[in-house]
Amino acid sequence: MLSLPGMNEDITLASGQKIYFASDNHLGAPDPQKSRPRELHFVAWLEGVRKDAAAIFLLGDLFDFWFEYKRVVPKGFTRTLGKLAEIADSGIPIYYFVGNHDLWMHGYFEAELGISVFHKPQYFNIEGKTFLIGHGDGLGPGDKGYKRMKKVFTNPFSKWLYRWLHPDIGVKLAQYLSIKNKLISGAEDVVFLGEDQEWLVQYAKKKLESKDIDFFVFGHRHLPLHIALSQKASYLNTGDWISYYSFGEFDGQKLHLKYFPLERE
Repeated sequence: MLSLPGMNEDITLASGQKIYFASDNHLGAPDPQKSRPRELHFVAWLEGVRKDAAAIFLLGDLFDFWFEYKRVVPKGFTRTLGKLAEIADSGIPIYYFVGNHDLWMHGYFEAELGISVFHKPQYFNIEGKTFLIGHGDGLGPGDKGYKRMKKVFTNPFSKWLYRWLHPDIGVKLAQYLSIKNKLISGAEDVVFLGEDQEWLVQYAKKKLESKDIDFFVFGHRHLPLHIALSQKASYLNTGDWISYYSFGEFDGQKLHLKYFPLERE
């Protein structure tokens, strides 16, 4: 298969190996105590999949808020960060795609955990199949207000200004605003809107008009979805680790939507 422009790398699977995808844990919300059981659940999943994982893709919003000061990162998440470091140190590559709740990642994951971090969707050739992988925010038609807001948040000057806030103030303020976000509290995202109204489905179909892609894998939507786009291509949304504990699994031939610990597909 010819590599697409921007293809990140080729991944091949040994016998019995799989690729795993997960997103939208929002660790820390609504508060550390209530978040802890979900974190332990996720750490147990990581420990389970490492046994046959060729690679693990985390598609953003692992934390409900994340900001890297030059010498400070948000307190907590020790079990998750430790497990990720342990897995990466064992030689299993982990790929992280920043989400709208953890836009401000700048080197900590790479330097401290050995994890590759991406700020935009990337192409991967996995076992001869072309994947387009990302968090999913800001893609497709509509949501112009968020797209404008994201430009402000990712502007270097905005980040420079925010760093002047003392971490105790900056982190507390951001956590408060983040928890108010509808993605952690609203009911809108638990309803399937239909293919014509699902903007990530529309984005994927538009991409297929100009590129040959087998699988689109995104997060952000908080609703587990697996939709056939053509006889060959499909779109999978990984759901979340708030209500569904859902994830994607690729066995070298087929992409599956699964749930931890119970199978519902």
